[in-house]
Amino acid sequence: MRISGASEQDPPEGFRARVRSALAWRWGSQLVAQFITWGSTILVVRLLDPSDYGLFAMSQVIVTALHFLNGWSFASSLIQADEVGERDIGQVFALLLITNGSLAAIQLLLAPLVAGYFGQPAVADLLRVQALIFAMIPFTALPTALLARRLEFRSQGIANLVSAVTAAATALVLAWQGFGVWALIYAPIAGFAVRALIMSVAARLWVRPVFNLKGAGRMIGFGGALTLCQLFWIIQSQSDIFIAGRVFSVHDLGLYSEALFLTLIVTGRFIPPLNDVAFPAYAELHKAGRSLGPYFERTAQSVLLVVAPIYIGLSLTAPEAILVVFGEKWTGMAPIVSGLALVMPLMALQIICSPTCTATGKERIYLATSIAGAAIFATSFLIGVQYGAQGLVHAWWVAAPLLLIFTLALTLPQIDLSVKRLAQALAPPALACLIMAVVVLGLRQALPADIDPVATLGILGSAGAAAYAGILYFVWPDVVRQSIAMIRRTPADPLPPHASARAPADRTSTIAD
Repeated sequence: MRISGASEQDPPEGFRARVRSALAWRWGSQLVAQFITWGSTILVVRLLDPSDYGLFAMSQVIVTALHFLNGWSFASSLIQADEVGERDIGQVFALLLITNGSLAAIQLLLAPLVAGYFGQPAVADLLRVQALIFAMIPFTALPTALLARRLEFRSQGIANLVSAVTAAATALVLAWQGFGVWALIYAPIAGFAVRALIMSVAARLWVRPVFNLKGAGRMIGFGGALTLCQLFWIIQSQSDIFIAGRVFSVHDLGLYSEALFLTLIVTGRFIPPLNDVAFPAYAELHKAGRSLGPYFERTAQSVLLVVAPIYIGLSLTAPEAILVVFGEKWTGMAPIVSGLALVMPLMALQIICSPTCTATGKERIYLATSIAGAAIFATSFLIGVQYGAQGLVHAWWVAAPLLLIFTLALTLPQIDLSVKRLAQALAPPALACLIMAVVVLGLRQALPADIDPVATLGILGSAGAAAYAGILYFVWPDVVRQSIAMIRRTPADPLPPHASARAPADRTSTIAD
């Protein structure tokens, strides 16, 4: 039996309907799941100490690094392929079993060495238990890829919600019962187990692994290239904790790691689900001979419309937000959050570039940007760590824009999109955020010094949101209308290629997916 892509059979309206449904389930379920996770996280943070998060961050350096090498990219090769047969599926299953079994063994062997590197014996036990995660990945990655190939995200949405509830409940109960850092360890394991079970049942693809890999060259090549990219992404994303772990105290590392977690919530939790839908959608469009430039332009603008005000607002109100939400013992991370939030809109744009390259078979571009990211970020962190947590923040300020410039220089020519058109599309949210910042800073200066932090947060947040929305509505009304309409539009129905933000009243493209 062969499983074909749907781009040639589906009429445009059928494709639009599938993308709408995919986005609704994938991104909508992620939104609900994150609200559940946030609620649990806030309560757990109040119950635990920064030192617990410091130990957890040390273990996560290795867990996250190995997790990026878990072979998920082999499963992704099924999405990009023109046709997929049962043998292909069995071979991917075998590759996933081999890869994750090896990673679990490596983590067990590395556990005492990592504990010795950080000077924290408890880290070894944390890593040994977390090796269980790799046993569940093959039973999640394979059904996820096959369902994504057909743009069927309903089952994934349900799995995400149930998994989030399970993990949140586990973390909260264990933290309440005094398990300390172990609450952070067992919660994701419980979530992974539930998600693997639901996805395996939903896919209804009870295939046997095929360990004879003859004829699997294409998927190994594609998956290997993406895995190599992930290796360099590991260096980029984990080098700050790895370097700081030997320099900072456990308490200070906990403050930095939790500040980083907080500021990466949007880029790390909400942008990837968009990419999950964009990858198969872009692949179908590319197979149909469509240029991806207009779709990426709309995606970039709408992502920045949502992400930029959240991050700039967080940066401007970090002292009050941290005190009100997390409590007094966490106020030390406020300046870290404030600094990191400033650069995160650039990281959001960086992340959405990857599907355009992988969907069109240009993995070399993705590899080049991954290598550049590893070199730029690791070097910046090595220099910045000498100046404490703020030194790492300043390293982000240097590394993120440099990497984005490099990535866009390689990506835009491949999708027939000019720098000028992209800049015009991004101008409305960027300028609206600038005006919002002026309003909030001016209002902060006018407020009494002894005002309650809850009131301050409410006043500044409301004023900033009103300023941002007001500027967009009165200066770029088309942007607002098109952003609302994007939930009814899809990559199969782009605006005309010439549509761009030349002047406040001109038509401006918005997100397609």
